[in-house]
Amino acid sequence: MTSVKDLHVDAAPTKESLGEGRFKFTDDYSVFDWGKMPDEIPRKGAALCAMGAATFEFFEENAIPTHYEGVVVDGETYDLANAPAAPEEMRIELTQVPDLPFDEESGYDYEAYHAAAAENYLIPLEIVFRNAVPVGSSLRTRKEPADVGLDADEWPEESVDLPEPVVEFSTKYEEQDRYLTRVAAEEIAGRADLDRLEELALAVDHLVTELASRAGLTHEDGKIECLYVDGTIQVADVTGTFDENRFSYGGQEVSKEVVRQHYKEIQPEWVDAVSAAKAEADERGVADWKQFCDVEPVHLDDDVVRAVGDMYAAGADAYAGTDFFDAPSLDDAVDAVREL
Repeated sequence: MTSVKDLHVDAAPTKESLGEGRFKFTDDYSVFDWGKMPDEIPRKGAALCAMGAATFEFFEENAIPTHYEGVVVDGETYDLANAPAAPEEMRIELTQVPDLPFDEESGYDYEAYHAAAAENYLIPLEIVFRNAVPVGSSLRTRKEPADVGLDADEWPEESVDLPEPVVEFSTKYEEQDRYLTRVAAEEIAGRADLDRLEELALAVDHLVTELASRAGLTHEDGKIECLYVDGTIQVADVTGTFDENRFSYGGQEVSKEVVRQHYKEIQPEWVDAVSAAKAEADERGVADWKQFCDVEPVHLDDDVVRAVGDMYAAGADAYAGTDFFDAPSLDDAVDAVREL
C-alpha cells in the first residue's frame, strides 16, 4: 500500500515471471513525503487513474513498453475509451520488489536488494525529467541557473523554461528521496542500463508533453519508475498524472503543487518542521525522519478541498480526452485554484 493508491496482488511475481495485479487509486494525497494527509480530495483517485491510463495507452501506440493492461470497472478490464464509467482501478503486470535492508552504520544495502531480485525486479530509482523549473522545484535548491543552460545569475521568482530537458536520478525506497550522481545511480540500478533509462525518460517526457499540449496544459516536469525483466525495461507504476508530474495552465500550476504551495502559506511551521526532521534524521543516520517531527498538518478548508477536486476532475477529462466527470470547465477550475 502507498499513500495514494493500494496494490492488490492477483498473481504474485516470481524470479522467473511477472505477476498480475491492480492499482486501486484512492482520494488520499501526500505532500512533502508525509504520507496520508488529513483530508481526501474528491474524485482524485478516478482522475489519476484516467490520466495514467490515457498516458500508458499513448505510450503503447508509440512503442514504449509498459506494465499496463487496462482499466477495471466492476471487475471487467477495458481500454480507457470503452470504460463504462470513470475507472478507479488499473490492471498491471507485477514485478518483484525485494526488501532494501538498512543499517545505521553502512546505510542501505543495494547489493542485498539485487541479490534477491535476480532478473525480475523494480529498479529502485526514480528517473526525473524537467522541461521547466517552476517555483517550488527542488532543482532550485541544488543547482544554479547556469548549471542547466540558463543565462541568469539567480533563479527568477516565476517558472522558467529550460532550453533542453534535464534528466536526474533519485532514490526510490529510502525514507527520504535523495538525488544521485550518475555513478551512484548506476550502482543502484543493478543490471538495468542507465543510458536506456535516460533514453526512456526523454521519450516519456516527449509523449506526456504532447498529450498535455492537446489539452492546453504545459508539462513542466515528471518522473518514471521502471521494471527490469529478462534484459528489458518497462515503464511501471504510473506517470502522466497531476501527482507524478507538474503541469500548468495559463501560468497557474495544475498539479499536487497547488496543495504544496498552499500548505507553505497556511502552515509554514509544519513545512519547516518537516525539513528540520529530515535534516536531523540525516545527521543521526536514521531512516525514519517522522519521529523527529512534532508538528502535524492541519485540515484544509472545505472550499480548498472542493477547488482542488474540481481541478483534478476537469484536468483529467481534458488531458485524457474523456467525459467522465461532472466538473467545471478547465478554465473555471484553474481560476478557482488560482484564487486560493
